[in-house]
Amino acid sequence: MTAQRPLGVDELLDQVREGLDRVEAKEAYDAEQAGEALLVDIRYAALRERDGLIPGALVVERNELEWRLDPQGSHRAPEATSHDLRVVVVCNQGYASSLAAVSLRQLGLHRATDLVGGFQAWKAAGLPVTG
Repeated sequence: MTAQRPLGVDELLDQVREGLDRVEAKEAYDAEQAGEALLVDIRYAALRERDGLIPGALVVERNELEWRLDPQGSHRAPEATSHDLRVVVVCNQGYASSLAAVSLRQLGLHRATDLVGGFQAWKAAGLPVTG
């Protein structure tokens, strides 16, 4: 029996992104404005303080994400209402968010995805930022 070669993070990202319907900044903005998606900002505090916040986004640091977004969880956020919820995960540049979205899908949030380019793409697109 031959041991399987471990994946590198770049390969892992390529694999997980095949199953995600990733969204661009303007599409995420439009979906959030229409009440069709929940934006979830997983950036850590120093980045939020440095760069600002996306108005209306739920801030949940990465280490709490699954507990806060599991609709069946005892520690869920009030916004985590259903497994049908369309969640768009936002990190700083769109890498960690892909892995986070796949983790949410494993919890049954089958519409979870992430923002291509992360917060930096949002900001570059001229979309609203506070702070």
